[in-house]
Amino acid sequence: MSDSPAAPASGCTQGRTALTEAEVEALVSGICFKTGPPRSVGVEVEWLVHELRTPRVPVTPERLEAGYAALRTVPLRSALTVEPGGQLELSSPPAASLMECIATVSADLDAVRAVLAEGGLRLVGIGHDPWHTPRRFLRERRYDALETCLDRGGPAGRHMMCATASVQVCLDAGHEEPGPLGHVRRWWLAHQLGPVLVAAFANSPLLGRRPTGWLSTRQLLWTEIGPGRAGAPPLDGAPRTAWARHVLDAPVMCVRHDSGPWEVPEALTFREWIRSGRPRPPTRDDLEYHMTTLFPPVRPRGHLELRMIDAQPGDDGWIVPLAVTTALFDDPEAAETAYRAVKPLAERTLALPAPHNPLWTDAARTGLADPELHEAAIACFVAALDALPRLGATAEVTDAVGAYLDRYVLKGRCPADDLLDRLRGPDRRRAHGKDIRT
Repeated sequence: MSDSPAAPASGCTQGRTALTEAEVEALVSGICFKTGPPRSVGVEVEWLVHELRTPRVPVTPERLEAGYAALRTVPLRSALTVEPGGQLELSSPPAASLMECIATVSADLDAVRAVLAEGGLRLVGIGHDPWHTPRRFLRERRYDALETCLDRGGPAGRHMMCATASVQVCLDAGHEEPGPLGHVRRWWLAHQLGPVLVAAFANSPLLGRRPTGWLSTRQLLWTEIGPGRAGAPPLDGAPRTAWARHVLDAPVMCVRHDSGPWEVPEALTFREWIRSGRPRPPTRDDLEYHMTTLFPPVRPRGHLELRMIDAQPGDDGWIVPLAVTTALFDDPEAAETAYRAVKPLAERTLALPAPHNPLWTDAARTGLADPELHEAAIACFVAALDALPRLGATAEVTDAVGAYLDRYVLKGRCPADDLLDRLRGPDRRRAHGKDIRT
């Protein structure tokens, strides 16, 4: 989860005008795809927070609160938010270049780590907590409603809310006109490149201290939440039209009220809410809130938010997926190479929306052990490495991408394999496909 807007204590239902379906389609089209030359980049980095010296011991709520209270006194350029399970997120401001984004977030992370270390806490980059069971830290009406809503589909929702972390790359929607940087191409590329990014950066093979049989358990959990809440629209139409229809036909998480608990309706879409007007007519404020409760792998928010990458190990591991993804979208030559590399993979989706199709499933389960994903990943990383100097990347950044290519991608590996090697020993073959989650 990458956004946790604080709902106002009052004013949820008053002083607003009810919407029509046509107005929703117009608003969504205008809000979610703002086209123009790609000029800015951003990143949202989520982290688990563990004890510094005894990471397998759960951090108490009191210690988390003390750590976050200390962080609230630290001046940061990035927005700092806390996720439902106590995960920490830094969201960069839009940056004019890749290197500006990296410099801003790196400086903020240095400051955050120093403060947390004083309290005996540390940031951990991994897609799903390997040791601790999901536990709510934040007690807010939004998360009470979300928990109730997701619990209807099984345990995946609580894991997603409270035990996962990611690297989310934010890029401009692209030109209105066709071409490698056009918004239609970038929308398509984000969904077809997504499985390559899932596979190359998979880093969540454990749940309850045991292998799950998936290299990205985090992606598995998102899939299990269901297509209405965490799925993409079909790719066979114009992006604006497809997304507007998806928003209208997605289930409403909650109906907010100025006081008391929020209603959590069952099987009520936003379109049905408009038509029925019950329990009250929805407003523009409700629409904007509704869109924050949808978690597709690619979310249009004026820009494109790519949400499929697991949190990465190490203090600077997040830089590699940020650099690679930015290069493959914002450099025209690399974007064309990526398009050609992933186009053959599209057949494996069976024209089903992401991530609920065989290609995304294979990426999360087997990673780069899949020969076609492996081939595409090599082509994309090589193209990104060639493009990064053209985007002004420093030698340090290009060296990090090159080292990742050598250590993982060329060998058909990902960080999840390192975790499994440490758990089982390097001579044990990893077991894909058998789900042994607890």
